[in-house]
Amino acid sequence: MRGRRWRVGAGLVAAVMVAALAGCTEDGGQGEGGFTVGLLLPSRAVPRWEQSDKPLIEKRVKELCPDCRVVYANAENDAASQRQQMNSMITRGVSALILDVVDPKALRSSVRAADRAGIPVIAYDRLAEGPISGFVSFDGGRVGRLQGEALLQSMGAKAGGGVVMVNGDPSSPNAAWYEGGARSVLQDRVRILKSYNTLGWRTENAHDHMSAAISALGPNQIDGVLAANDSIAAGVIAALKSARVSPLPPVTGQDADLDAVRRIVKGEQYMTVYKPFRQETEAASAMAVALARGNDLDALVTSTVDSPTTRDVPAVLLDPVSVTAETIGRTLVRDGVYTIDQICTPKLRSACDRIGLTRGGR
Repeated sequence: MRGRRWRVGAGLVAAVMVAALAGCTEDGGQGEGGFTVGLLLPSRAVPRWEQSDKPLIEKRVKELCPDCRVVYANAENDAASQRQQMNSMITRGVSALILDVVDPKALRSSVRAADRAGIPVIAYDRLAEGPISGFVSFDGGRVGRLQGEALLQSMGAKAGGGVVMVNGDPSSPNAAWYEGGARSVLQDRVRILKSYNTLGWRTENAHDHMSAAISALGPNQIDGVLAANDSIAAGVIAALKSARVSPLPPVTGQDADLDAVRRIVKGEQYMTVYKPFRQETEAASAMAVALARGNDLDALVTSTVDSPTTRDVPAVLLDPVSVTAETIGRTLVRDGVYTIDQICTPKLRSACDRIGLTRGGR
């Protein structure tokens, strides 16, 4: 992925929202100003899509345009299903589409169909192909670098040892983006013993990969695991525990799933990457509302990117945050993602106390 990039923080996103709201109220946001935004998400295998992204987008579109509504479909990791869902939304005449693409090449024809129908498409989280009108995501290279840096730090005296990489689904453009960022940090500093691609980002597939690595290498040769996201980390850790590997090697993650945060508290997972989903959903909602109103995106975007088919796509690339046990309180709790009571179940109370994750703590 090429293109100009700037890291974007909460302040700029807030400014984007003001601009978007102005664009909506310019047309009144009432009566004849109402329209429908289509939202297409890729799966339920990763909890964030239905637990965070969907409700946040629905809420923000409604705030920006009270008479507007969001119609939703989940592809369950199936490109053919997503193509059918998208074509159905085009047929029903939605005014804008927010698309988190399962397979960019497979959906290219549907993006072109939307363009012919005059429906702008915002590529959400993953860069779609075809004539998209905008792109909102987190800097995937930065995500991978955060994972690689944390893994090196956690390996301590074993830095330079053997690492297994359990990467994402190769059909997702983000998977290679994350892996490239991680390898840029790990290369020449560790021995990458095995590297796997995880179809569907599925926990069970990651479990199979890790079991195969343990069988091939032996448990004592694995000094760290680069897991691309938290669903993959769950499968990796389950396989390590089934093989009675002790102590567990450090394992990375991404998405700050609640179960992953609890694993971090327990000491089973070393880190996750927190991507403030509210910033991403607000930027995408603002872009969809602006384009549906016939406005341009000049005031909303901070960058451009090139896809394999389209140059200079207007883009917002947001900044991810590394989270370890020591920083849960001042990241996820501070931002209201989870409360301490949600994280610190009765069984985890003593572990939370050990890391200072108590009311008034870190």
